[in-house]
Amino acid sequence: MAETATASTSPSPWPVVARAVALLTVIIAVLLTAFAWPAVNSSVHNVPIAVAGPAAATDQVVAALDQRMPDSFEITRVETTAEAEKLIRDREVDGAIDLSSGKPQILTATAASAAIAQTLQGVGAALSQGQTAGANPAVAVRDVVPLTADDPRGTGMGAAALPLVMGGMFAAILLTNLVKGRVRRIVGAFSFAITGGLVMTAILQVWLGSLDGNFFANTGAIALTVAATSLTILGLESLLGVAGFGIGAATMMLIGNPLSGNTSSPEMLPGWTGAIGQLMPPGAGGQLLRSTAFFDGHGIAHSVIVLVAGLALGAVLSLVGHHRSRRATAGQNATAEPAALVNA
Repeated sequence: MAETATASTSPSPWPVVARAVALLTVIIAVLLTAFAWPAVNSSVHNVPIAVAGPAAATDQVVAALDQRMPDSFEITRVETTAEAEKLIRDREVDGAIDLSSGKPQILTATAASAAIAQTLQGVGAALSQGQTAGANPAVAVRDVVPLTADDPRGTGMGAAALPLVMGGMFAAILLTNLVKGRVRRIVGAFSFAITGGLVMTAILQVWLGSLDGNFFANTGAIALTVAATSLTILGLESLLGVAGFGIGAATMMLIGNPLSGNTSSPEMLPGWTGAIGQLMPPGAGGQLLRSTAFFDGHGIAHSVIVLVAGLALGAVLSLVGHHRSRRATAGQNATAEPAALVNA
């Protein structure tokens, strides 16, 4: 007994320590790359904006933007300020340069993206300076769709991005370990999505004042995001076992969350990464919540499709995993019966 106790408490070999250190180093490098690379390389890419005013003036501004900031904006030309504002409120553009009064006026939507609003203010200042010699003149800026007065910087919206992902992940982990039965786990995931959505909306909208709009519409946006995340991970676990958790969690945390654009904008992320992020629950859910909270539900189609597809994918994977498990159990039972007869 003494020898067994001594063997079990003996130090691990040094190669085991070295492998553990190497694995931890790889993990921290992957985490840092996943979160820091998109932030460091963020810039303006194909941001949809409107330019309003007479054709001659808009031609001049569009040419200047193409020369100074190529591939930075996707420009929609309109004639009036009202048309530009409508495009902003409908979430078809993220801001506008209004030339209808003769001097550039910047129309922003900080509720869509404070980073893009700040970029447009800089563009307006540069355009005005190019037209006026001497000191940089003040440029009129009007926030068409602002954030709430209680949270004008959108801190709450940014802080909510991680809990939206973690909520779905924790739901999948706890339900798998505490609840037996595929149907019961799926029902549990949907039930938690509703209760969690209600609680998160109450905190963000009622207590902190970070959200505007209809309370239950915001609850639905959060609930759909949490449900899509948890169902996807539950489906992967059903199909692949413990490895499914690793794949699902890594996908949501290391790809979906950093590429969601929830703290800036998808168009601010490098290259194609912003578009990839909008095809995953964290990115689609963040944009859906902005639409319900500040834009009366305009521009929700893409986000809803992505999240519903996530729900469907999770359900299909769960069913496939369930049938595979039943077939494996049936095969084991069929093998065990002849063996039992022989032994008898």
